[in-house]
Amino acid sequence: MVSRATEEYLKTIYVLKKQKNVIRVTDIAKKMNCSKPSVTKQLCILKEHNLIKYETYGHIELSNEGIEYSKKILADYDILYILLHDVIGINSELAKNDATKIKGVIDEESLSKISSYIYEVLDLKQFKCNFNIRNESCRECLSKKGLKRNDRIN
Repeated sequence: MVSRATEEYLKTIYVLKKQKNVIRVTDIAKKMNCSKPSVTKQLCILKEHNLIKYETYGHIELSNEGIEYSKKILADYDILYILLHDVIGINSELAKNDATKIKGVIDEESLSKISSYIYEVLDLKQFKCNFNIRNESCRECLSKKGLKRNDRIN
């Protein structure tokens, strides 16, 4: 649908929206450490794809499609992070960086198979929220579960 770079902007908008009610170009530029013209260019692309609502110099809102797409982007990232950090045992910072990089190049079919594997290895059927990685409570569930790497790999 949109490029991987544009997905990063959408993900950033979604995260910022969770942190603060009103989002402006400056907020995104600061968070992503990029220029305002770069943000504006990406906002136009996101608007063309009906993922955001934005008027020049106004605040930025996610459309319903934008919210769902953002959740998918975060879910994909989370699965990769869980694999790297929780299953394999890579330190948190490296796992975050590598999950972002891998997310940028991995095929959807491969990601789907990794996702299925993670569900099976971590036995995610036992979560109270009926684990769905797109459900934002799931991140909390994972940390509350507190399983160590060795507990997850048999």
